[in-house]
Amino acid sequence: MFFIMRKAFTKRFKITKKGKILRRSAGISHFLAKKSSKQTHRKKRLKQSVDFLLDYKL
Repeated sequence: MFFIMRKAFTKRFKITKKGKILRRSAGISHFLAKKSSKQTHRKKRLKQSVDFLLDYKL
């Protein structure tokens, strides 16, 4: 099934093959010197968005 999605949605989220919605973690763009390498490494992974509004207009 093919949807025409909004550009804002496609820039911020990734939809997997099984329909899960993945997002980036916040707090990885600047002020990285004070954060531990363990923390920055963990934040670089994509997170599953569980609190996503399903009535968002695609």
